[in-house]
Amino acid sequence: MARWQADTEGRLKLAAIELFGSRGFEAVTVSDIAAAVGVTERTFFRYFTDKREVLFTNQDDYQARFLDALLASEATAPMSLVEAALHGGAAFFADERRSWSRARQRIVDSSAALMERESLKRSSLTDALTTALIAKGVAPVPAALAAQSGSAAFHLAFAAWIADDETRSFTELLDVVLADLHRLLG
Repeated sequence: MARWQADTEGRLKLAAIELFGSRGFEAVTVSDIAAAVGVTERTFFRYFTDKREVLFTNQDDYQARFLDALLASEATAPMSLVEAALHGGAAFFADERRSWSRARQRIVDSSAALMERESLKRSSLTDALTTALIAKGVAPVPAALAAQSGSAAFHLAFAAWIADDETRSFTELLDVVLADLHRLLG
C-alpha cells in the first residue's frame, strides 16, 4: 500500500494536466482529478488547496532558487546580481520539465483567472528580487529597475523555451535574451 501512495502528488499533477488539457480547466473538478488517480478528494486536499494549486506548486522552492543565487553572488552591480539570480532560477527549468511546462502554459493561457495568478507569481518574484537587491545595498529605484528588467528577460526566455519547435536549453535562451538586453542598454 505504501508503494502505491509513494508518488500520489506527482500522479495527481499528471492527471490534472491531462484532464485540463483534454477537457479544459473549468470543466475539470477536484473529484475528476482524484478519481483519475484512484484516490479520494480528501487525499487530493492533502497535497493541494484547490485545483489551481496543481499548476502553481513549489512556488517557494522556485523563488528560493533566484534569491539564493542572488544572495550568494559577489557581484555589486544591480544587473549582475539580477543575472546571477536569473541563472539560479534557470536551473529550475531542466530539459525534462519542458513538456510539463508547455502543457501547463497552454492551460494557464486558456483561463483569465490562471493568467492573473501567473502574473501575480511573476510580480511576487520581481518584488522579492527588489527586496533582495536592496538588502545587498542597492538603492530602491535601481533595485526595482534591475528586478523588473530581469523579470522581463526571464519571462521572454521562458516563452522561447516552451515554444513548440525550440530545442535549446533554458540557460542558452536566457543568455541570448540577456545579451540583447545588454545591447539595448548600451
